[in-house]
Amino acid sequence: MTIADSGSIDLGGKSVHRLGFGAMRITGPGIWGPPRDHDEAIRVLRRAVELGVTFIDTADSYGPDVSEDLIREALHDGSGYGDVVIATKGGFTRIGPDRWVALGRREYLRQCVLMSMRRLGVEQIDLWQLHRIDPNTPRDEQFGELKAFLDEGLIKQVGLSEVSVEDVRQAQAAGLPVASVQNRYNLGDRRAENLVDFCTEQGIAFIPWAPVDAGALARPGGPLDQVAGAHPGVTTGQLALAWLLRRSPVIVPIPGTSSVGHLEENLLAADVQLTDDEFATLTKAV
Repeated sequence: MTIADSGSIDLGGKSVHRLGFGAMRITGPGIWGPPRDHDEAIRVLRRAVELGVTFIDTADSYGPDVSEDLIREALHDGSGYGDVVIATKGGFTRIGPDRWVALGRREYLRQCVLMSMRRLGVEQIDLWQLHRIDPNTPRDEQFGELKAFLDEGLIKQVGLSEVSVEDVRQAQAAGLPVASVQNRYNLGDRRAENLVDFCTEQGIAFIPWAPVDAGALARPGGPLDQVAGAHPGVTTGQLALAWLLRRSPVIVPIPGTSSVGHLEENLLAADVQLTDDEFATLTKAV
């Protein structure tokens, strides 16, 4: 396994491998509370880094707080995280299991950043992302506060989550240098296709969540299953990740899991090489 084969991209002030890890699933059911197996969650995080993962994505709402606390427990070396970039998010508060509410008031966003710094044990967050744009708070207020975080040195880079091309343009027009965008996007869900193209043109990192979910394309006899027949031992999930890595040089997939075995399976996608015909077949198979 060579994670470096996934390619690299600059994020959080460092060059990171493009196949990262999403730390949502190391929390409890409904992304609420502690994991069922605390020790396995710690092993997953440490094993990811052992295998070459240098980009980990989390959020203050995962748990809430639990994911960030586990990351610090597993990976903080007393002074920081070394070559590993820890990206987190805020502005999406929790009111219960599987219940999320956007909250973008200036004072709340500042609290999110300061508390994430405290939980992660850092003086500056590598990449902080607005988890959702709050429709009930003026955008200028939200974007202005994010710009203030950059100016004050609380964060190195800023990103946006679940946005449109126009949302990104509005943020840029407000003076916000958007370093990353995080939307749902995978082989079976291409609704963010134009956003991927926009990010590719702009050199903005695109971090797809739910990257392995290929839906009906992964069914027996489907396109993924057929391509898998030419790759003995390769799973449809690995093929879905390999397609994302080839789709654009700015895509940074973050498959998540609470199992070391599943983690290792996902990361093997870095070794999968699709032929031109296979890539074209999967690209057309929406």
